[in-house]
Amino acid sequence: MNIKKELIKSACNSIRLKIGGENENAKIGGTRFGGAPDVPDGFEWDYFEGRGSILDDTVKSRPLAFIAQFDLEEMAQYDTDGLLPKTGVLSFFYEPESMRWGFDPKDKGCARVHWFPDKNALHTAEFPDDLAEDYRFPMMKISAKSELSYQSFEDFALQRAKMVECWEEFESVEESLGIEEPNECSKLLGWANPIQGNMSQQCELISRGYYLGHGWDDISPRDRQESEQWANRNWTLLFQLDCIVDGNFELAFGDGGRIYFYIRREDLAAGNFDNVWLILQCS
Repeated sequence: MNIKKELIKSACNSIRLKIGGENENAKIGGTRFGGAPDVPDGFEWDYFEGRGSILDDTVKSRPLAFIAQFDLEEMAQYDTDGLLPKTGVLSFFYEPESMRWGFDPKDKGCARVHWFPDKNALHTAEFPDDLAEDYRFPMMKISAKSELSYQSFEDFALQRAKMVECWEEFESVEESLGIEEPNECSKLLGWANPIQGNMSQQCELISRGYYLGHGWDDISPRDRQESEQWANRNWTLLFQLDCIVDGNFELAFGDGGRIYFYIRREDLAAGNFDNVWLILQCS
């Protein structure tokens, strides 16, 4: 196998994001991190029921925090593969108090993605009264650029037998192509930068009802084989958010972690964001 040829063949576009700095010219439907989301009339804030973290480990229903929104007309110039809808606003939410990892089918609802097709029909939402101040994130600028995205070793090796024996050769190819593992990387689309391994197969298995928090011993041989075969074909990265440190503000996901929103390719093509799956990884 020609690793370099195969790696180049699998490359695709991503939209690299830089998050930070005060957003002084916020407008309705504009791209931004934090602040209050812009929503249409009738929008109902999403809640997730689960056990909290150290601050409050009781099981209860908590409002999701607003993470970021993207003006899709603005993003279209960077979406060179034409995967996102061309109009409207795409908004991301996550419940950071319970901080689910995505190992469990019961984690469904800890993150949500909303597509509002008509930007002109939006207004700035009011936060729910029970959303803690710590999770009302400050509004920050997001700048974007197109960037070629290559598979990680974990994604590349998923359907290629005996790749574990070719790790050093893969690293050498990455070096020859100038591919470097980023210290921090937030982006839309492209291939993920995993911290703890491939995630598309995890998404496929969870969609089949498997709990993965205690290993993969209970997975049937058929589901293991099929999920390995179809994972990268069925699932793709929608949004990857790294830890954010800006002035006195810090948003961390475990120890140097990231959250990843994955979506089925057919759902992305259809503009259906109801079944996006979130995974958290950290070192």
